[in-house]
Amino acid sequence: MSRTLRIFAWVMLILGLMVVMLILGLMVGGFVIWASTPAGALMPEAEAALMSGARVEVLTEPYLTFRPTDGEASTGLVFYPGGRVQPEAYAPFAQAIAQQGYLVVIPAMPLQLAVLSPSAAADVMAAFPAVTSWAVGGHSLGGAMAANFARANLDSVEGLVLWASYPQESDSLAGTDIVAASVYGTLDGLATVEQVEESRAFLPDDALFAAVEGGNHAQFGWYGDQAGDNPATITRADQMAQTVEATVAVLAEIAGG
Repeated sequence: MSRTLRIFAWVMLILGLMVVMLILGLMVGGFVIWASTPAGALMPEAEAALMSGARVEVLTEPYLTFRPTDGEASTGLVFYPGGRVQPEAYAPFAQAIAQQGYLVVIPAMPLQLAVLSPSAAADVMAAFPAVTSWAVGGHSLGGAMAANFARANLDSVEGLVLWASYPQESDSLAGTDIVAASVYGTLDGLATVEQVEESRAFLPDDALFAAVEGGNHAQFGWYGDQAGDNPATITRADQMAQTVEATVAVLAEIAGG
């Protein structure tokens, strides 16, 4: 091969690599933009629940924290947000749970995806040494990652709460003594009733399965509607009340246990 042809081949190789890098850069950039864009805007109820009150103190650093004001809570919940959902979207739920005497911490996730930081609960738990009983939970993708953390940390996690979510088979908690509740909407278009029911095999036999009749996927948060979901036939407040009840049942059990 002549020197000219060799130079031409090298130039074409370099140009090809540059094109590949450009395409990869655009793909990564597009993914980052997509992941960083919230699934919906915060609703006024969420913004209002971010305010401290007589019964609950709300802290934003280092984590979004809802702390009862009537003494140090000994039982806590680390809650993972759903994919592309802001932690603040769960503030009304966290307020309602904290008002019943439990610490609630909602860590922010890298690119708003819990799959990028499934062990976030470990740092949260270490930051609150006064809490002696912990549950983890989450909505949608956040719930699946909470189950992943629970499976890997059965020595420190006593409870698991899933909202519109289910564990993967590789994170099966069947046969463990973890206190678990799976709360799901019967009109959920993303985590369907069939998918949730199939997950019974991956949870303890005595796990609570709480069906919210007329509930959907997006009403487990306060961020509006979500693409691919079905319309709910109950109010967001009604869905919250049923979800909080099932969640508090888990916290009460581990608190007494």
